[in-house]
Parts: sequence; structure tokens; C-alpha cells
Amino acid sequence: MKDRMMANSKRREGRYQRRKEKREDRRREKFKAYDNFENTISMNALNEAANEAMKGVSWKASVQRYNATRLLNIYRTHERLRGGENIRKGFICFDIMERGKIRRIKSVRFSERVVQKSICKNALYPVLTNSLIYDNGASQKGKGTHFALKRLEVHLQRHIHRHGRAGGILLIDFSDYFGKIDHEALKVIYQKAFQDEKLRNLAFGFIDAFGDIGLGLGSETSQINAVAFRSPLDHYIKEELRIKGYGAYMDDSYLIHEDMEYLKECLEKIEAFCETYGIILNRKKTKICDLKHGFTYLKTRFFITESGHIIKKPCRKAITRERRKLKKQAKLVRDGILTYEDVRASYASWKGAMIHKDAHRTIENMDKLFNRLFIDEWAIEKEEVKQ
Repeated sequence: MKDRMMANSKRREGRYQRRKEKREDRRREKFKAYDNFENTISMNALNEAANEAMKGVSWKASVQRYNATRLLNIYRTHERLRGGENIRKGFICFDIMERGKIRRIKSVRFSERVVQKSICKNALYPVLTNSLIYDNGASQKGKGTHFALKRLEVHLQRHIHRHGRAGGILLIDFSDYFGKIDHEALKVIYQKAFQDEKLRNLAFGFIDAFGDIGLGLGSETSQINAVAFRSPLDHYIKEELRIKGYGAYMDDSYLIHEDMEYLKECLEKIEAFCETYGIILNRKKTKICDLKHGFTYLKTRFFITESGHIIKKPCRKAITRERRKLKKQAKLVRDGILTYEDVRASYASWKGAMIHKDAHRTIENMDKLFNRLFIDEWAIEKEEVKQ
């Protein structure tokens, strides 16, 4: 009996290994075109990357200088890459204020941005995003914050259908996620995904440019690297912890479960898993919330009524921030620093985000403030239209 069980176990293991090998063969065949250094640095690939990189920034002097002798610049870059030379020229560093936080931006020169665009488009994006879970909504075509919020709403609806408002949601936030990404752990992901050593070395160069640890904001490769770096954690939560109501957007994520105690257990396991990758949880923002009391995710306040209806409202800080922004913009328009058209476009973008939330009164009140601040500019525009 024991011998028979051992034989069955060996047969199962053999079948598993054969199937695993076949899956790997299919994967290698599928991504063969992307695992190719020559395709990434070809003249055509770099030219297409330059066209993509110019979108929205063609007015910049540096971009216009590059474009004036584009073919020569692309040829020089191509030859330097083929020769294994370092094409990096350092960073242009500056700070921006985003939602009350100062963020350090490390922007690269346009010639390097072209190469980053090419490697992302022709190698990194198609290969690294293939293994991501569907509910990872960051830095992918067709996804974004609206997708992430919609998936959360779907998960909540499924939970309500089965368990009502029982249970809770574990909200996870990482502390300085970009700045704590371990380079060696990230390179392991590359070594599994790519066989072409030259392609890997080119990608590693963009990673090592930020020092011994962490990735900087401002490089396109950093975005896809940050998304791919958390993929093992996403699979661990979905497959090992068996959380169906799970979603993530960059360094924010959530777990929904009917058992609050199990969520506490999940938090301990996730923290231990993150430590192996050098990721630190932000304890101030990482918390378990009762679904009956509401919670905030991606600047959106969620409430579940007793009847099971989901209400989405903008968080109070977002409303206050927009009001202050409009008042500052009004002063800039009066001083001639900003144009009314720019302000109107910015405000229309904010309203577009609010339309997907239960914020009718908020939009109405904000419209009144906008009209009061820019009534003179609106009157001038109306007069010009009549003429």
C-alpha cells in the first residue's frame, strides 16, 4: 500500500513537471519576439519610441533640439547601445507638491527617455504585465484609478450578495514604496522573465542608476518595475491566502473578507512576506475597517447602506484641496501668469473624475465657486464669441 502511494506520488510529480515544462516552452515561444535586444535597439524601434516620447512635450526646447537632427541622434544612440556603451546622462532633479506631499522627481534627458520608451514598449511591458493579476490596476493600458475603484465596487457587491455587511476590509499602504524597492529582488524577476543577457543588462542599468536601493519617480521604467515588483505579493494573497476580494493600485491595496479575525491573520502573514522583499507597511494607513462604518480608498469614501447599496463620495481633503487650488489659480489668472483656458481645462478634468462618484451637491457647490472666481474671464470669453 505504501509503495503504491509513493508510486502514485511520483507519477503526479512527473506529470506536474512535464506540464510545467510545456507551459514554460509556450511562454518562451509567445514572448520570443520581446526577449530580443536587437529588436529593442533597432533604428525603427527607437524612431517609434521617439514619436511616442514626444507626445505632450514637443514644445520643449530640448525635445525640439533632438528632433531637429532626429535621425542622426537615433543612429548615434543605436551604435552606442550595440557597442555596449552607457547612454545614461544623469538626472534632472526637482521637487513637486502632490496632495500636500513633497515628491522628489528624477527626470532623464530626452535621448535616454527614447531608449526607456523603446525597452518598455518592446520588452518590459508585454512580458512583465503578462504575469500580473487582473486586479492590479496601475500603469497598464485600459486601467487606472477608475478601473481600480470599479473593481473594488465589484468585489463589494459580490461580498454583499453573499455575506451582507458582515466582515471588514483590510487597507494596506506601503511606506516609501519606490524608495525601498530592493534591486536584487527586482533583478531576480528579470532573470526569470528574460533570457537575452544584453537586454537584461540594459534594463539593469536603468535600475542601478538610482543607487543601491529604491527607484526614482520620473522614469518610465520605474513605473513598470514598481508594478512588477509587487506581483509576487499579489499572487500570494490571491492564491495562498485565498482572498477573492483583493485589488491593488501601486502601493495601495485592499482585502475583503467576512471574518475580521482572518483579516488580522492575513495582515501578520503579509507583513512577514513583505519583510523578505524589504517592503515596509505604513502602520498609520494600514488598518482593518468594519464594512458597516465605511472606509476610504484612493481618495474615495465608501459607504454601504443597510439595504446593500454602495455610496461613493470624494473624501473631504480632496474637496478642500480643489477649492484652495481654484482660489490660487484665480490669483494667477489675474496676475497674467495662468490663462483662463488652462484653468477651465484643469477644472473640467476634476469634474470628470467626480462624475463617477455620488457627488452631485459637491459639483454644484464647486461650480458656484468657479463661476464666482472667474466671472470676469467668462464674460470676456462670451463677448469674444459674440464678435
